[in-house]
Amino acid sequence: MSLAAALHAAPGGTPDNDGPENVVEATLTALQEGLTLSHFTSVQLVEKYLARIAEIDKSGPRLNAVIELNPDAFAIARALDQERAGKGPRGPLHGIPILIKDNIDTADRMMTTAGSLSLVGPPAPKDAGLVTRLRQAGVVLLGKTNLSEWANFRSTHSTSGWSGRGGQTRSPYALDRNPSGSSSGSAVAVAASLCAAAIGTETDGSIISPASISGIVGIKPTVGMIPGSGIIPISHRQDTAGPMARTVADAALLLGVLTGASYGQALDRRGLKGARIGVLRQSFDAHPDVAALMESALETIRRLGAQVIDPVKFPAYSKLSAPESEALLWEFKADLNAYLAARRAVMKSLGDVIDFNESNRDREMPHFGQELMLQAEAKGPLTSRQYRSLVSRLDQMSRQNGIDRAMSDHNLDALAGMSDGPADLIDYAKGDRPDEGCCTPAAVAGYPHITVPAGFVSGLPVGISFFGSPRTEVKLIRYAYAFEQESHARRPPEYLPSVKP
Repeated sequence: MSLAAALHAAPGGTPDNDGPENVVEATLTALQEGLTLSHFTSVQLVEKYLARIAEIDKSGPRLNAVIELNPDAFAIARALDQERAGKGPRGPLHGIPILIKDNIDTADRMMTTAGSLSLVGPPAPKDAGLVTRLRQAGVVLLGKTNLSEWANFRSTHSTSGWSGRGGQTRSPYALDRNPSGSSSGSAVAVAASLCAAAIGTETDGSIISPASISGIVGIKPTVGMIPGSGIIPISHRQDTAGPMARTVADAALLLGVLTGASYGQALDRRGLKGARIGVLRQSFDAHPDVAALMESALETIRRLGAQVIDPVKFPAYSKLSAPESEALLWEFKADLNAYLAARRAVMKSLGDVIDFNESNRDREMPHFGQELMLQAEAKGPLTSRQYRSLVSRLDQMSRQNGIDRAMSDHNLDALAGMSDGPADLIDYAKGDRPDEGCCTPAAVAGYPHITVPAGFVSGLPVGISFFGSPRTEVKLIRYAYAFEQESHARRPPEYLPSVKP
């Protein structure tokens, strides 16, 4: 839906001067308090965010983070306002507008395309499991965000934040910089206050990396904690959705809605006291300025009462990427074919998508090709002995001889490292730079991971990560919250054309 059409659907036709004075950096708690006290309505919140999208995303800096607006947003908000007046709020997210990534099915008038023109057409017939939970919580789905097309599983030389349908999303801190991905639009939209919070998805780094580079909080939960149904897949073994927000408290609140749990007890300023935190120094020693920032972050962790075990050896750290990439090829073909069959989309298989891309090279492949798709199409079934052996090896490397061993050998509560960053220049000739953060171990293992802003290098955000054993989200949120409250490292973007290195 176009912005002009969305504003036409608003009461009065244009954003009014009522509602919250400013939604920039507004927390979920503050917005809910304003709604509860009748300082503004959910309809007025939707108006304010749409006006900000018009100002920041579609003109002005033109971040290009939002790929589609929900034509029913005002109707949903109006109904939730009426429900609040009659029955009270459903919970802490009642009437709050959020954005979700365009690889998450919604059975409404919005499309779900993974950024690909091949899936432009009828909406999905059924809400994703996580969307059902958001609707039940009273969330207003404001729209969908752009992403690295196919969640960045199309080419070996892709540029994150670009899709055939959505074009190029840009970093709000420097408009010539790559926002990372694949949850590029979700991260940028949150950083720029185009929504109260957003949902991203991750296979390996797709929440953590763009969150770090956009100076926000991202949580990749233990795989399986959030329903995976209705998400355009890469890997059933590694895929998960997760919250992206400007504060740890907001991310924890949204995670609670997605998982059906509560994480309020984790919001403890003294949460790092007595914790044993191991350092994966490999994740930041290659970049001197980043290393200096991480040393400062580690000193903050020590000051908050944690024992820092530095360094922690992780023998398989640099050996995971090759077998992981191979396994993902098998899984992408099988899982995408199953998804397309269940959705009854125009594209019936990965082979159809490949053919579409070839027939529409000018629109779909102006910057990079589809090497990964071609490699995946050549793979056999998941019952293959070769595939099963590969997955067994990955489990051993990432879990038993990886995170599990590091945690037990040093009696750790969590591991820490550099999440990713700073943002690189957008470069269609070279594509994305090699991964520099610590996303892969937790991603391959399916274990939880949280990033929180740690500071800036050359004016660009860099995050620090906490990750560890499965279903230890409460611990990780506790550590991230204590660090955030002590460091106050986040600052809003200024939408600069560029920054000097």
